Amino acid sequence: MTSPSLPPTARETTADAPWPVRTLSMKISDYVDKMSPLWVEGQIVQLNRRPGMSTAFLVLRDTDVDMSLSVAIPTGALDAMPTPPQQGARVVVHAKPTFWTKRGTLQLEARQMRHIGVGELLARLEHLKQLLRSEGLFEPGRKRPLPFLPRRVGLITGRATAAERDVLAGVHRRWPAAQVEVRQVAVQGPDTVPAVTGALAELDALPEVEVIVIARGGGSFEDLLPFSNEALVRAVSQARTPVVSAIGHESDTPLLDFVADLRASTPTHAAAAVVPDVAAELDGLGHLRARTRSGLARRITTERERLVALMSRPVMADRSAIIAQHRREVEAVVLRGRTRVRDRLTREQQGCAGLVRHLRAVSPQHTLDRGYAVVRHADGGIVRDRESVDAGELLRVTVARGDFAVRPVTG
Repeated sequence: MTSPSLPPTARETTADAPWPVRTLSMKISDYVDKMSPLWVEGQIVQLNRRPGMSTAFLVLRDTDVDMSLSVAIPTGALDAMPTPPQQGARVVVHAKPTFWTKRGTLQLEARQMRHIGVGELLARLEHLKQLLRSEGLFEPGRKRPLPFLPRRVGLITGRATAAERDVLAGVHRRWPAAQVEVRQVAVQGPDTVPAVTGALAELDALPEVEVIVIARGGGSFEDLLPFSNEALVRAVSQARTPVVSAIGHESDTPLLDFVADLRASTPTHAAAAVVPDVAAELDGLGHLRARTRSGLARRITTERERLVALMSRPVMADRSAIIAQHRREVEAVVLRGRTRVRDRLTREQQGCAGLVRHLRAVSPQHTLDRGYAVVRHADGGIVRDRESVDAGELLRVTVARGDFAVRPVTG
């Protein structure tokens, strides 16, 4: 019972009126006790069963995130299972949550435990596969090409495994100068997903690592289940660096194979995919040089033959003939130009002569030359009427050759 002096609910607590730890622990215990028994799925990461003890203790971990709970189960429930549970097995447990007030810990009191069958696991994997495919994580357009010669290769694999040896040997055999950044992690058991995901994030953050290989040897269906884990698959899909999946053998197809940028059937095949073969490249370079040399020799021979054929033409026998031909053409053009200019000048001269004759015919001087004269008053006006002339007025008379003054005589 809560002391009357204590706030009855958590909402009513304050800094001046807090709950003691024992009160909070009892409140949590009361709340947890109201929960009904339920089925919980997880992976066994630790199992302690001592001889003579009626209760066994195990740790059940979530398969997607690093979260676990302690479980207490009667040994009779374990003996009732068709096969004894082992560490790493995926199971479902029917349990009642309990809260230990003294230690402040939550655990499960199990009553039954069942293995998750392979058929059920396959059905779950197929459902997850369809879900990820609907999100586009398996689309070929998302696949990134591998670099031709990466500066450094990242390798995620187990410690001292055949897969590690195969990848390293293959890379160093094909390209001895290649550098490999190795991350040795758990590739089997409950720690696989967080370990591989952490190593992937670490290598993906290194700018010099241009391709990452996740390699593991073959194994049973259960052994390869972590490489179909949704959290791991999504981590690979979000990686900046291209990822090569080399899990198991040709017949093994975890979901990691579908989301990776390249699937290698074996770790050896992965090594062949990430670095070129130096011997093959040198051989190809030699063939290319030989083809280039041969092509250049053929081109020189062809051009030499064309030059010989050109020099054997008649025009090349008398090298001045082509110049003489052009000289004659130039002289003909010059002659035609001169003739046309001369004809044009003649026509223009004749036209000018005609204009001169016309001007002369209408010129006043021509009229004066014929014996006519122009009589003007003293102010320069022309005399056109006899009546406009006064007696004794001084007039100016212009003839063909000069002019003179006169006075009219009245009579």
